[in-house]
Formats: sequence, C-alpha cells, structure tokens
Amino acid sequence: MKLNRKFFNRNTALVAQDLLGKFLVRKIPSIRSGQAKIIKARIIETEAYCGIRDLACHASRGLTERTKVMFGPPGHAYVYLVYGMYNCLNTVTEKEGNPSAVLIRALEYENCDGPGKLCRELKIDKKLNAVDLTKNDLLWIENSKIKIKKSQIKKGKRIGVDYAGKWKNKLWRFYL
Repeated sequence: MKLNRKFFNRNTALVAQDLLGKFLVRKIPSIRSGQAKIIKARIIETEAYCGIRDLACHASRGLTERTKVMFGPPGHAYVYLVYGMYNCLNTVTEKEGNPSAVLIRALEYENCDGPGKLCRELKIDKKLNAVDLTKNDLLWIENSKIKIKKSQIKKGKRIGVDYAGKWKNKLWRFYL
C-alpha cells in the first residue's frame, strides 16, 4: 500500500527514520517491449533536511525554481542534480510552506548504495521532480510488514554538508 500524505506531513527527522524498511517502488516503462519493469527495494539509509533554518537544506537559500517543490505539499518528490551529473531523490515533508525533505541515500538493491547510484539504477531523473508519491504510478513508497525498532536505527552526521556551520553536526543521517 502506498504511503499517504499524512505519513509525510510530520516532523522531517521522524519521517526519515520511519522511511527505513519501507519500499521505494519504481515502474520503468519499456519503449521496446511495451512491458514495464518494476523495481521494489527496501530503503536502508536516509537524511533529514529540516527547513529554512537548516543551512544544509537547499530551502535555506529561499524559494527558487529548483526548491519550489519543497515549499509545496508533503509527499512529493524533490529530484535535483548534484555535481552536474548525479540525480538525488528526496521526499517533501511537513506542512506546505515549511520546506523540508528527506534524502533517500541507499536501498537494499544492487548498485543502490548511494543517492546518485540509486537514481541511476532506478532511472530517476528531473522528469520525476514534483510527482506526487502518494498517487503516482511510476514512482512511490510502500509500507512494509517489517517493523523497524528504534534500537535498530543508527544515526550519524549527514554526508557532504561541511559548509553548513553548526548544522553539519546534526545527527540526521539514519541507516540500518
């Protein structure tokens, strides 16, 4: 069952932890065969980016064409390019107007041990930016029957945010 908007309309750090163990599902249409390929992989690493005060969060620089999806309703995909070559997938969280998101860092699936690698493997690019993950049929997140205990979740500093002052020290990376 797809996660609903209520799931995403909560504190970003809690959503980041609660996404662990859930399934990211990608339906990749095939032009040649007409048969779509469906990849369903367990989320095993996330990072929380918590609004305009969090200097590691893209939205801390204000509303731009790139970040406008983060200012919208929760449950939408925020896909952006880093280093001019790697796409990264986030889910928008919290209430509309409070720009926050969770980066999906890794999946339990071959070649998905990093945000750019998982987007390349699942063919996630900017065409999927702003899609509603609660309703979309090409990309969504499903609940899992496996309950992840808080004691199973490891915490660490977010990766690649040394520029973010005191925010670089937040333990907002969560992984199994």
